[in-house]
Amino acid sequence: MGLSPQFLVDTIEHTIEVKWQHRVIFTDHLFDPANATLSGVLGKTPGSEPRRVLIVLDEALAIAQPRLLADIPAYFAAWKGELTLVRPPLLTPGGEYAKSSWSHVCELHSAIDQYHLDRHSCLVAVGGGGLLDMAGLAAATAHRGILHVRVPSTTLSQCDSGVGVKNGINAFGKKNFIGTFSPPFAVLNDFQLLSTLNDRAKRAGFSEAIKVACIRAPAFFEELEADATALRDCEPEAMRRLIRHCAGLHLDHIVSGGDPFESGSARPLDFGHWAAHKMEQLSEFHLPHGEAVAIGIALDVIYSRRKGYLDGTSAERILRLLEGVGFEIFSKELEQAGTHGELLILGGLEEFREHLGGRLSITLLRAIGRGFEAHEMSLSTVKDSISELRERQAAIVPRPAG
Repeated sequence: MGLSPQFLVDTIEHTIEVKWQHRVIFTDHLFDPANATLSGVLGKTPGSEPRRVLIVLDEALAIAQPRLLADIPAYFAAWKGELTLVRPPLLTPGGEYAKSSWSHVCELHSAIDQYHLDRHSCLVAVGGGGLLDMAGLAAATAHRGILHVRVPSTTLSQCDSGVGVKNGINAFGKKNFIGTFSPPFAVLNDFQLLSTLNDRAKRAGFSEAIKVACIRAPAFFEELEADATALRDCEPEAMRRLIRHCAGLHLDHIVSGGDPFESGSARPLDFGHWAAHKMEQLSEFHLPHGEAVAIGIALDVIYSRRKGYLDGTSAERILRLLEGVGFEIFSKELEQAGTHGELLILGGLEEFREHLGGRLSITLLRAIGRGFEAHEMSLSTVKDSISELRERQAAIVPRPAG
């Protein structure tokens, strides 16, 4: 039966293709005036005025490396023909606190307005992943988007979160509930910014490297196994190799994975993250992200083995690598119960599905370097896997202090 005239539809439709460049540049001593990297990235175009730049600096980093407060203005003074620093670096708390409230985004919006930054100006964020997420959201939403450069200052952000195209803050008790997809103008990894981190913080990013090796890079996994002792001891050259290789693999996936803005439900780079995000929430974010991801990976590895997807030898190699670089693979949040005795960690599955949209998609393993998407999880097998993790952790003899 034909449509009545009043229901006829006339449609004009075009496909819009957007090209963007994604750069990760590795250097040392970024704010040494002799280092032209930042000026080369941000320098003015011919015939234009020097580019106006606002820098937001992680408070903890400024305390650990107080010279930055003098080095940054000195750098811009040396390159004044190319760049204009509109004010001294704006100090902002980092970590999950930076992502805890819209007020931190508003503070940056206010500074962008006060110092007359426009779409040709740039917000440079120097700090850990939490600060980068928040500052990226501010940059993406001021003037519908100003240029944004990330300068990650933690192992985790240099090899994973700072390399991505996502920005956001937490809300309603959920990770990254408010956010945008907005590629940075550039990511500048300065290895010297890691020098004042304690060993626990240096190791935090190793879990993301193990994650990407597990799902797509068996040769990288073997490199990590060979470097495990050096990584546990935070030897600089081993860390450099990990960061460079891990950042490259993340960039390759974003650019060539076919879904850089995650319009679908599959997110292989979130292997181990459904439980990690929930553990962070249950710990009131006292459990660091990298450590939570290590536990989440261990949980999904054991689940994959118990379901018959992954062979036992491969599962044991992954667990030994996580432990070998210094991670514990169990946390009390895995067994935290609600008022009716239910395991609260299981709520992470529904939250993950909701965050992705559509059906549940959890990355599991068929082999080292070969992930796949599962669309349902056996709750009884998850519980058994948690029990196995607890027993394994309890059997580990603590290493002597020092």
